[in-house]
Amino acid sequence: MTSLDKPTEDTQAEDTAQQDARAVTEAALFEAFGGVRGMVETVLPGLLFVTIFTINKDLHWSAIAALAVSVVLVVVRLAMRDTVKHAFSGVFGVAFGVVFAMMTGNAKDFYLPGMLYTLGLALAYIVTTLCGVPLIGLILGPVFKENLSWRTRNPGRKKAYAKASWAWGLILLAKCAILFPLYWWANTAQLGWVLVALKIPPFLLAVWLTWVFLAKAPPPIDVFAEMEAEEKAEEERKAAQAQAAGSGETSGTAGRHRK
Repeated sequence: MTSLDKPTEDTQAEDTAQQDARAVTEAALFEAFGGVRGMVETVLPGLLFVTIFTINKDLHWSAIAALAVSVVLVVVRLAMRDTVKHAFSGVFGVAFGVVFAMMTGNAKDFYLPGMLYTLGLALAYIVTTLCGVPLIGLILGPVFKENLSWRTRNPGRKKAYAKASWAWGLILLAKCAILFPLYWWANTAQLGWVLVALKIPPFLLAVWLTWVFLAKAPPPIDVFAEMEAEEKAEEERKAAQAQAAGSGETSGTAGRHRK
């Protein structure tokens, strides 16, 4: 190997490591946010509600259809023995919207719980980041098997989580700045179609920015692997101590027999 070959190999190794880190980040984001299927489960109930309401202006049928499709999505997940957290969150969100709209008799109120949740989530991203514990890190830490190690042991990763949380918070606030005025000024169909249109693009933008920030960040510290290594080392230490103690007893017994 010449001195000219070494930098090339080092560069290739760094590129491979970066590609691996990006692949891990993509897989973690896909798992955390549900991927394409999770997006479909998020959009479909609201889309069905606004479609039916636009056609017949019937709050009850629109609400029943939205709730029914949410339940079907959960049943399909259960039948396939798949993760149901995204489908269940969709059912609860739709159920709250249905109850609220039925209580007030105003079809626009079907969307209000979800809008309030979006506003609360935006504030949570911003407040937790200001407090030094960015929410996106709390969400993705267990997925990356790093838990909260990034807070004290991985400052570069903490900085990336802070940037990502700012992105999520500001994007969701911008979404709220569009939706809440429409809640007061637009009719139910107009609000519904705008809300459906704003379901996926802001989400994809926030996920993409999160990927960009984390792909450039230091790799996560696998605290589970560290714990397993510590347990294995402790077991080996105890085994060595037991073996040493056994050897000492054997030597002592042999010495007494010689006497």
